[in-house]
Amino acid sequence: MKPQPYDLIGDIHGQHDKLTALLEKLGYMPHSSGFHHPEGRKVIFLGDYIDRGPKVREVLVTVRAMIEAGDALAIMGNHEYNAVCYHTPDGRAGWLREHREENNRQVTATLRAFEGRETEWADWLEWMKCLPMFLDLGALRCVHACWDTRRIKRLTGRSLTEHAFLHASAAKMTPEYRAIENVLKGPEIPATEGNLLRDKEGTYRNTIRARWWDICDGLTISDIVMPPGSMADSMKVDPWMLNRLPNYGPEEPPVFFGHYWLPADAPKAPLAPNIACLDFSGGLEGPLVAYRWDGEQTLSAGKFVSTH
Repeated sequence: MKPQPYDLIGDIHGQHDKLTALLEKLGYMPHSSGFHHPEGRKVIFLGDYIDRGPKVREVLVTVRAMIEAGDALAIMGNHEYNAVCYHTPDGRAGWLREHREENNRQVTATLRAFEGRETEWADWLEWMKCLPMFLDLGALRCVHACWDTRRIKRLTGRSLTEHAFLHASAAKMTPEYRAIENVLKGPEIPATEGNLLRDKEGTYRNTIRARWWDICDGLTISDIVMPPGSMADSMKVDPWMLNRLPNYGPEEPPVFFGHYWLPADAPKAPLAPNIACLDFSGGLEGPLVAYRWDGEQTLSAGKFVSTH
């Protein structure tokens, strides 16, 4: 039997106009509040539906409608996880995600989208808690940031609807916290002195997002930094740190993810034969990007579809 064909879509971040344009380019047709493909294709959304863009509510409505109609699957992104924690009391007169300036700024667009709809927003938070943190469909895998097999096992069967698990996942240094950090946010290593990376929201970071496949001895910071080419640093990574990074093998099923803000003009192509990132900064200036998967185990640049 032919496998179910999927169109995998990266981080949307409130950009509903881009989402509509991409779905139409992929051949989907408006259906109720969502979209349906006449040939039976389905979408897999890779997380990060909220924050940044001007139409967060519209994105959520479309994604949920497609899931409920059987036209899509969806996983959790770190922004959905952060939103849940931001609104969950920690039991000590605070919140699981601290309400400091940087975190407040991140949720501004989302909270603005639900001004006067606070009850509805509370329902969306409960919906987000139920999103799976990864999908293993056998012939392909989906995760927001990193397929870390050891941490995936720890998250299997777990849900943010579990009070104890949610609180443990937000407590630094717990096994649950480490699992969420790697799977939804990706592995990181310390930045070298004087070489901090400023992200697209203007925040300086003292850690570097690291790749988690094709890890071998002797790699430099430049070799493993994500996005590729975003930092020139010839210092070799400590072997101890390299050994701690997940290392997805070339024999594993293809895995699709978002999260990493690849440059808008970066080549729309696999990062390895079985590795595809579909976040090309679509939440800001970049295009929204999909991959049309039809069962192949070796991914192809020709299967990427972009809004521009």
